[in-house]
Amino acid sequence: MPDHVHLLVGSQFGIHRLIKFVKGATAHQLRQEFPALKRKLPSLWTNSYYFGTTGGVPLETVKKYVESQKGK
Repeated sequence: MPDHVHLLVGSQFGIHRLIKFVKGATAHQLRQEFPALKRKLPSLWTNSYYFGTTGGVPLETVKKYVESQKGK
């Protein structure tokens, strides 16, 4: 989907903290690369997010799922 990002990550700290870090780092990078964003958008990301756990599903299956989401 053009307005979604799918990530497969391992984290040793809380999900909320990880999401906050990723959104902050990407917003900073995008604003450096595209200065016009500073004027047009006060915030690049919403506060919302979704995460799911993979449980016992093999990593290869999860990777295939994430890849299959491209272009949807």
